[in-house]
Amino acid sequence: MLKIIKSGLQTTVQDLGRYGFQKYGVIASGAMDPYAHRLANLLVGNEENAPTLEITLVGPVIQFERDLFIALCGGELSPKIDGQKVDAWRPLAVRKGSQLTFGAPKTGCRCYLAVSGGISVPEVMNSRSTYLRAEIGGYQGRALKANDLVEINPTPAWQLAAFDKALSKESDWQVPAPHYSMEPVVRIMRGRQYELFNEESQSTIFTDFFSVSSNSDRMGYRLEGATLSLKEPGELISEAVAFGSIQVPADGNPIVLLADRQTTGGYPKIGQVASIDLPLISQLKPGDRLRFQEISLKEAQRLWTEQEQRIRQLKISIQLKWEEWK
Repeated sequence: MLKIIKSGLQTTVQDLGRYGFQKYGVIASGAMDPYAHRLANLLVGNEENAPTLEITLVGPVIQFERDLFIALCGGELSPKIDGQKVDAWRPLAVRKGSQLTFGAPKTGCRCYLAVSGGISVPEVMNSRSTYLRAEIGGYQGRALKANDLVEINPTPAWQLAAFDKALSKESDWQVPAPHYSMEPVVRIMRGRQYELFNEESQSTIFTDFFSVSSNSDRMGYRLEGATLSLKEPGELISEAVAFGSIQVPADGNPIVLLADRQTTGGYPKIGQVASIDLPLISQLKPGDRLRFQEISLKEAQRLWTEQEQRIRQLKISIQLKWEEWK
C-alpha cells in the first residue's frame, strides 16, 4: 500500500490510455510521457500498460507500507528516499516505512512512479487512467490527496527473493532517458490543413520559437508567439484529432493537443507531432520554449520503429539483470 502524506500539485494514476471508446465521445487520457511510463514499468518487472503515478512539477510525499521495488522515470524532480537522493531510470529497493519526497524540478515536469506488482485500482472501460474532468478511472476519478491509501498488487515472489540482495548492492545499471530540454526542437509533419495557411504562416511554424502559455493543461498546450493565419477565412467540418495534433483557432495561436484531448476538433491543423517527440513536448512547463522542425511521415515511422526495437532490447536486458539478482 502507498500512503499519501502530502498530495503534491497533481498526482494521478495513469496507464497508456482508454482506447476503443472515442467514437462515443470518451477521451483516451493516459500518460503524458508514454516512454517514461513504459520504462518505469519494465524496470520493476511490470507490463508496460500497468498503472503508474504521474507526478507533476511539485511532487507528493509518499510512504511505502511494505517492502517493494520502485522505479522513477521522466522529468528530474529531485527525488529522495528518507532524505537520501536517489537516481531515476533504474530499479530501487525500498523498505517498509520509507518515505519518498521530491524537490525542485531540474528538467522536465512529469515523473512516473512504478511499483513492483503494479497499482491496484478499478478498471473503467478497459483502462485505469484518470480523466479528471469526467471524474472517472484512477483513484476515485481524482488526483491524490493527503491521507489517501493506494492499494498495490502483491510483489512477485521472484522479486522478493532478490530484495535483500538488491538492498545490499545498489543496481549499477540504468536505462537511457530522452534528452529533455526547456527549449526542444520538436519534429512535426504537415497537418491535413497545412495548405490552407498563408505562406508566411507555413514558414513561421518551422522558423519561430513558441512558448508554452500558463493556460495549458493535460488537454493541450496553448502556444504563444507569432500568430498563424489562413489564406482565406472558412469553416471546417469537425474530424478526429490525435495526440500531438496542432490546431490553430481563430486567434492564430496554436494549440498542441495532448493526452486529455477531445475526440474531434474543427480547427484547422497545421501540423502533427511525430510520436517519438511526444515526450519532449509533454515534459514542457509554462514559460518553456520550443521550435518545430519538419519531418516526413516515412522518417517519423522509421524513427518510431527503431525506438520500439530499442525498447524490446531494453526489456530483454532488464530481464537478464533481474536474473542476476535472483
